[in-house]
Formats: sequence, C-alpha cells, structure tokens
Amino acid sequence: MEPLNHNTEENNPIKNDGIRNPFKPTAAFIGASWMALLVGSISYCIGLWNADMELNEKGYYFTILLFGLFAVISVQKSVRDRAEGLEVTELYYGISWFATIAAIVLLIVGLWNADLFLSEKGFYGMSFMLSIFAAIAVQKNTRDAKLFKDKDN
Repeated sequence: MEPLNHNTEENNPIKNDGIRNPFKPTAAFIGASWMALLVGSISYCIGLWNADMELNEKGYYFTILLFGLFAVISVQKSVRDRAEGLEVTELYYGISWFATIAAIVLLIVGLWNADLFLSEKGFYGMSFMLSIFAAIAVQKNTRDAKLFKDKDN
C-alpha cells in the first residue's frame, strides 16, 4: 500500500480545484460524531451518578470509560499512521489493541458480576460502545480535517 504522503498529482485525492473532495469529512458527519460522543459519554456518566451502587464501583465504571476512550483513540491513531506509511512500533500497536480489548472485557466482566437489572447492564454496555465508536470517528475526523487544512494552505 502506497503511503498518502507519496502520492503524485494525478492520483492525489486531496485536490483543491473548487469541487468538494469526497474524502474530506462533512460538517454533518463531524457534528454527528461529536454529538454521539457527547450523548454516549454524558448518558453513561448520568447513569453512574444516579446508580444505586458504592462509590468505588462507580469509580470502576468511570475509569473503564476513560480507559476505553483513550485506548480506541490510540488504536485509531496507530492504525492510521501505519496506513499512511508512518512508523509505529509493534509494541505500541500491540499495547493499544490490548488496552482496547481489555477495556471492553473489563466492562463486560464488571457488568456480568454487577447486581444490576438487565436493562441497566444493557444501558451501560450500549452507552459505552456508542462512546468508544464515536471517539474513533471524532479522532478520524479531526485528523482528516487537519490533513485537508494543511493541504489547502
């Protein structure tokens, strides 16, 4: 796979010829990604705030959310760096994937053993997954927007 930074003028997908580039994220997609991240994360936190559980248990679930958000952003960045031909060590790449999987597994184990209604467990699982998926989209949009901004200048 040829890195993006070695594209020639003929096959460069980042052209500024007055026509909207199909690879550039739209404002609607950027807004939807941020909205999904905020809705997922805030809903998860409101659910924790109102939950009838010990403070240390709330802390566990909150930490898992933060850990998961950081881990998926790290995965997205390392995968994208590799696709663009930038060097990413195998160690960092592996750790970022391990952290992402660990965050998901830790949430599943925590919810499996929690004394919560099944609907509450589903709520936490879905808001967590919405949050981490949206974090990936926000990171991608942020990087794409910067790439196109740099190319336009």
